[in-house]
Amino acid sequence: MEFNRKIYANLFKNAIAENKIKKSSEVFKIKLFLEKAENSLLIAKYVKEINPIKDQPNKLHWNYWAIIISYYSMLYASKAAILSKGYEVDDHDAAQIALGHLLVPDKLEKKDLEMLNQSHKIFEEEYVHYFEDAKKEGHAARYSAIKTYTQRRLDEIFENAIKFVAKISLILG
Repeated sequence: MEFNRKIYANLFKNAIAENKIKKSSEVFKIKLFLEKAENSLLIAKYVKEINPIKDQPNKLHWNYWAIIISYYSMLYASKAAILSKGYEVDDHDAAQIALGHLLVPDKLEKKDLEMLNQSHKIFEEEYVHYFEDAKKEGHAARYSAIKTYTQRRLDEIFENAIKFVAKISLILG
């Protein structure tokens, strides 16, 4: 789906009205959420690389959890970034909405950051797509009776999570 700033602005306004996104000044949580994000990535890597032995669940079940943990690393990083903008979210959809509205700069903001040699702080809409994709796959991994993942797909979600968390760490750094 193509990124649309106006849609995200409307969704953000509605989520605030529904109390799914709230103002917050609890900035101390930013560091805690970033730590959770980074540690979750380490755990996801460990789970992704496990070669189960005879008495352990088969690889498919480990892959489910690697995807779920990768997604949660992105969710925690999102919560940190959203808090840095003065808000907290109550659920996964609200996190995606807040990311799209609060973090993706418009053309003017992008130009300003580029002129100030701070392009590294630009949160491109592709990161919102990484989040959305991982959210869908994490949901399927949690709630589907069976879903198989190719190694390529598992690696893609994990690599996107690494890029996502790194980008937010860089922006907040």
